[in-house]
Amino acid sequence: MIIGTWNLENFCRPLPPGSAPDPLKCAAKDQPTYDAKVGALAGVIAELAPDLLGVQEVGGQEALDDLVAALPGSWHTALSDHPDPRGIRVGVISRLPLLDVQQRKAFPDHLRPIQVADEGDDALTAEMGRGGLAVRVEPAPGKSLQVAVCHLKSKLLTFPGNQHSTHDERLRARVAAYALFRRTAEAAAIRDLADDLLQGDGKNRDVIVLGDFNDDWQAATTQMLYGPPGSQIGTGGFTHPDGGDATRLWNLAPHILEQGGFSRLFEGQHELIDHIMISHSLLAKFRTVSTGTAKLPTVVAARPAAPHDGPSDHSPVVATFDL
Repeated sequence: MIIGTWNLENFCRPLPPGSAPDPLKCAAKDQPTYDAKVGALAGVIAELAPDLLGVQEVGGQEALDDLVAALPGSWHTALSDHPDPRGIRVGVISRLPLLDVQQRKAFPDHLRPIQVADEGDDALTAEMGRGGLAVRVEPAPGKSLQVAVCHLKSKLLTFPGNQHSTHDERLRARVAAYALFRRTAEAAAIRDLADDLLQGDGKNRDVIVLGDFNDDWQAATTQMLYGPPGSQIGTGGFTHPDGGDATRLWNLAPHILEQGGFSRLFEGQHELIDHIMISHSLLAKFRTVSTGTAKLPTVVAARPAAPHDGPSDHSPVVATFDL
């Protein structure tokens, strides 16, 4: 079974004819541009042939329907009910029926609202900017696989007036802190969702958490998803069972990095910020993982939405399991 994650980058239908442009909303430039993106995304997905793919930056159900209509075979879809202010959200496409769909937006209990702006009614929040999603599939009769999908807060900073640059260094530092506050709280929320799926029995429950974490595998916010410290792939404790295995998640990133793989180019630097994490029960069933890094545009912080030729500024990450 092939499981993957892919940030589709602003995958939104164009605005209706005659509509005024809105730079604060996700919308394709025009219908031909959108049609070309649908075709390009579908071509990559068809080549990867996933059984289940978590997706990010989807503008709505209509866009997701357009994508699966362009794919061979029959597909099931689920979409988060909680987009960000631009209208993008996470979703799932699957060859298998999607069961027990769960939405997650609120921060976990005991985590107080965080500051995300200098002032105003929205200066504090107790919710994820883009809601998380969980689904269950049955790869075989009597077998269940739990999958959670997320898209954590970006490291790209947005300053007042929807600007991506500033000469005010005090403002830059504050906005960077706000972004880190949000990504940290969102990581805690997704870990809380993972705990619900694991039920303290990760040695027997097949659980995958995947998505765009907007930071590398060693970042503090990413490591929050791992659970008990130690025993990650490539560490000295990996081959030694311990009491944390029942609740731990393992990131497949080391297997990707040893191949030279990456999922985004930021300011000319290779980054692996799209991750697949698995429960203990899946370690023995895991076979391969890779990224399709044929050609990616470089994301520049001051112009994160700059046009380019590829279907997305992220590479898909796909893993194969014996399920």
